[in-house]
Amino acid sequence: MSRLGAYLSVFASLFVFGTVAAQKADSAKIDTNLLNKYRVDPPKNALPIRSRPIALHPELIPVSPLGYEVSYWRKYFTLGINLNQSAFSDNWSGGGVNSFALGTNFDFKAEYNQKPLSFTTELILIYGISKNKGQVSRKTNDRIFFDNKLATQLSKKWYFFGSLSFESQFAVGYQYSTDSKGNINAAQISKFMAPGYFTESIGFEYKPVKYIDIRIGTGTARQTFVLDTTIYHNIPGNYGVTPGNRFKNDLAFQVVSTINKDVAQNMNLQARYALFIPYNNFSRITHRLDATLAARVNRLINVTLSGTLLYDITTNQSVQASQGLALGMVYKFP
Repeated sequence: MSRLGAYLSVFASLFVFGTVAAQKADSAKIDTNLLNKYRVDPPKNALPIRSRPIALHPELIPVSPLGYEVSYWRKYFTLGINLNQSAFSDNWSGGGVNSFALGTNFDFKAEYNQKPLSFTTELILIYGISKNKGQVSRKTNDRIFFDNKLATQLSKKWYFFGSLSFESQFAVGYQYSTDSKGNINAAQISKFMAPGYFTESIGFEYKPVKYIDIRIGTGTARQTFVLDTTIYHNIPGNYGVTPGNRFKNDLAFQVVSTINKDVAQNMNLQARYALFIPYNNFSRITHRLDATLAARVNRLINVTLSGTLLYDITTNQSVQASQGLALGMVYKFP
């Protein structure tokens, strides 16, 4: 046999032996669960991680004071001056009297509110005078009014309050009359502290809305002063003081109601009604209503309509009234 034939015989023998061995290996059964049981996974090559704790340290930053202050006060200030003047030449065919009138009013109000306490103080000063040619100057308006009230809140709309007020006038007041010969006579009927009133009151206050205030003074005392005893014969009732005396004290029930509301753009209404009923004499009930309607023309010019109704039998048996219409300068702050 040649050498090539020998190589082929060896190759054929190896091929047959490998085929038979492969068939025997495929026929053998292998338990894969045992393989998984004893399988050892190679360790993971994880990257090292370093963690550091976070530390927070407060740093104080210097801040300069801002200068802010909390104020529980609200203050109002009003100053008004009204002028009225007319002049005629001597040969004016329509006739007329030269005249000049001056009216002033000052109103200061301050309010303190820190719940449940509140305090209100108000000072009103009014004075007016007119001068016609050929006549002496005459007073057209005169009033001093100073009111103070301290209250503590009981509920949303009710308060318990105590108040003290003072009322009088600046100058001498006269009542003018004309005798049968046409002469004008002036009788003095009032002056400073003749009369003058001090009123102390405690009770309950009701505020249904922001612009309405109603005081019900169940315990009220009022002292009436007539320091000039020479005027008692000129005024009926002598302001409730016995003629010749200077002082009278009354215990009474009092109601004081105020309103301060902007009824239209640039138009404000202020009114104050006071009812006074002495406990020892119900027939001496006193009613007083003061009202002012002010319309602002511009920052400094106002038109003001004011009026007062008074019923007080210690001065007159009938209702008394006064009214004024003025165009003037008014300064308000704020």
